[in-house]
Amino acid sequence: MDLITPTTAQHWQAYYALRFSVLREPWNQPLGSEVLQDEASAIHAMAVDEDEKVLGVARMHESAPKQGQVRCVAVATGQQGKGIGKLIMRHLEKLAAEKGWQEIVLEARENAVPFYESLGYSIIEKSYLLFDEIQHYRMKKALPLSE
Repeated sequence: MDLITPTTAQHWQAYYALRFSVLREPWNQPLGSEVLQDEASAIHAMAVDEDEKVLGVARMHESAPKQGQVRCVAVATGQQGKGIGKLIMRHLEKLAAEKGWQEIVLEARENAVPFYESLGYSIIEKSYLLFDEIQHYRMKKALPLSE
């Protein structure tokens, strides 16, 4: 498995297809709702297998001075629980630390809270209800100061 940044049209198509199938389609959201307005300024990570099949994706952007926000973390159905999400998150944390960011925040779906807690994130507060049924929690993690 490799971690790459999507660069080609094929990469981007597969990247967004996975985000749609995991994060939007199960709740009958329209195609295109998986693409956010600030994609061009975000850092993107994509885990692929040896055949370049997309296994997981995520994005991060600077949400405040010295703070990154991770969004749209998705691991392919059937690939969850294999360390792919952890690999992507560790990669984004490393990039954030290299930028001098001091913390990462995210809005976790309720079923993903234990995953993020296992990576050292803590709940700050209960936040919003997505699609009238998916409770989210604002979480954060302080990053180690880089040398």
